[in-house]
Amino acid sequence: MQVMELHSTSMEALHISPADDPRGSPGKEQQAAGVGILLQIMMLVLSFVLGHVLRRHRFYYLPEASASLLIGLLVGALANISDTETNIRTWFNFHEEFFFLFLLPPIIFQSGFSLAPKPFFSNFGAIVTFAILGTFISSMVTGILVYLGGVMYLMYRLPLVECLMFGALISATDPVTVLSIFQELGTDTNLYALVFGESVLNDAMAISLYRTMSLVRSHAPSGENFFLVVVRFLETFVGSMSAGVGVGFTSALLFKYAGLDIDNLQNLECCLVVLFPYFSYMLAEGLGLSGIVSILFTGIVMKRYTYSNLSENSQRFVSAFFHLISSLAETFVFIYMGFDIAMEQHSWSHVGFIFFSILFIIVARAVNVFSCAYLVNLVRPAHRKIPVKHQKALWYSGLRGAMAFALALQSVHDLPEGHGQTIFTATTAIVVLTVLLIGGSTGTMLEALQVVGDGHDIPMGENYEGNNGYVAPTFDDDSYNEESSSGNRFKMKLKEFHKSAASFTALDRNYLTPFFTSQNGDEDEDDELMPISRSSGFRG
Repeated sequence: MQVMELHSTSMEALHISPADDPRGSPGKEQQAAGVGILLQIMMLVLSFVLGHVLRRHRFYYLPEASASLLIGLLVGALANISDTETNIRTWFNFHEEFFFLFLLPPIIFQSGFSLAPKPFFSNFGAIVTFAILGTFISSMVTGILVYLGGVMYLMYRLPLVECLMFGALISATDPVTVLSIFQELGTDTNLYALVFGESVLNDAMAISLYRTMSLVRSHAPSGENFFLVVVRFLETFVGSMSAGVGVGFTSALLFKYAGLDIDNLQNLECCLVVLFPYFSYMLAEGLGLSGIVSILFTGIVMKRYTYSNLSENSQRFVSAFFHLISSLAETFVFIYMGFDIAMEQHSWSHVGFIFFSILFIIVARAVNVFSCAYLVNLVRPAHRKIPVKHQKALWYSGLRGAMAFALALQSVHDLPEGHGQTIFTATTAIVVLTVLLIGGSTGTMLEALQVVGDGHDIPMGENYEGNNGYVAPTFDDDSYNEESSSGNRFKMKLKEFHKSAASFTALDRNYLTPFFTSQNGDEDEDDELMPISRSSGFRG
C-alpha cells in the first residue's frame, strides 16, 4: 500500500501545471525575449533598407527618421490590435533609464566627435548664444505662455513650476531629419554649423534646465532658494563640462605618451578609445552631474586632441565604430519611440492643451531664434551677419524628438498623476507632428528659402574663419572709434566677447595642440563639414 501511495504521489507531482512550475516560467520568458528582440532587429533592418530606398530615389518627403517612427507606430498599433502576449510587449516599453544610459550617450558623443572644429569654433559665439541663451528664452516663454493659457481657461491648468518644467523639456530640439536633408541637398556651411552646433549643446541645456525646475518644485520657493538653484545649475553645467574636458585631455596625454600606436597594440588602443566616453559619462553621473554634458565635451576634446595621437588604422576604426553605433542608436530610438507611443496610455481628453502648446512652442522658437540672431548681428559687419533666410531655416529646424520624449516620460514619475500624463501626451503629439510634418517638408522649405547649394560656394581653406565664418576672429580698431553712444558701448562689449573666440584659437594653436598632440600648432587638419562632400552625389 505504501508503494502504491508513493507511486500515486509521484504521478500527481508529474502533473503539475506549467503555470505553477517554477522551471517553466524562465523558459517562457526567454522565448518571449527572443521574439521581442527578433522583432526589434526586423524593424531595424526594415528601417535601414527603407531609408536607403528613399534616399536613392530622392524622396525627401519621408526622411529616414520619420520612416523609423512610422514603422514603430505601425508595429505598435498592430500589437495593440492583436492579443500580443504581455511578456513580449514588455520588451518594447520605453524605459528612460535604458535611453539615458545606453542609447543617448553614443548619439551625443558622436555629435561632439563629428564636429568640424573650424566651422564650429568660427561660429562658436553664435552657437552658444542660440543654445544657451536661446534655449533658456524658449523654455521660459513656453512655460509662461502655457501657464497663462491655463489661467485664462484656454487649456488644462498646471502650476507655474510644472509649466516651466514642460517648457524646459519641450525646448530640447532634435533636428536629425533636417540635418540629413541638409547633407543630401547641400546647404550653406554656416547654416549647417549653426543648426548642428545648437542641437548638440541644446540637449545638455534642456536637461539641466529640467532638473533645475524639478529641484525648484521639490523645495518651497524663496529668494534664497532661487539663488541656490541658480548656483546649483551653474555647478552642474560647469562641473559636467570640466569633467568631460578633463577626461578628454587625459585620454589625449595617454595616447600621446603610452606608445600604443604600434601594430600589436592597436586592439588595446581601440578598446581604450571606446571606453573613455563611457568613463566620462559614468564619472559625471556618479558625481551627481550631467553625463550628457560631460560626454559631449569629451567627444569634442577627443576629436580635436586624442584622435591625432592614434595610429591610422585605429583612426579609421574609431571613426567607423562611433558612426555605426550612433546610427544604430538613433534609428532604434525612433522605432522604440514610435512603438511606445502606440502602446502607452495617453490622456487625449485635453486636446486644447496639445493645440495651444503647439502654438506656444512655435511662438517661443521664433522669439528664441530672431532675438538671438539680432544680438549676434549687432556685433557683425554687414557681410558677416546671419541672413534672414538662414534665421527662418533655423526657426523651422526646431524639431522635437527623443530627448523631449524621454524627459516627458520621466515627468510622468516626477509630477502628480494627471499632470505628468497630460504633459507626456502633449509631447508625444508634438514629436510625431514635428518629425513627420516638418521633417517631410524640409526639402521644400530649403528650396523656398533659396539656401540649397549655398555651401558649394564657400571654401574651407585657411581664410574660412576670417572671411566666411559668421564670427569674425578680429575686429578693426576703427569700428571701436565709431562707437560712442550707450547702445554702441553695448555693441563694444559684445564684440569683446566675440574676440575671445580668436583668443581661444590662438591659445589652441600655440599651446594646447602642441602640448596634447604630436602636431605643431601650425598644422591644420583637413576638417570638412559633413554635408559638403556628400551633397554633389545627390544633386547630379
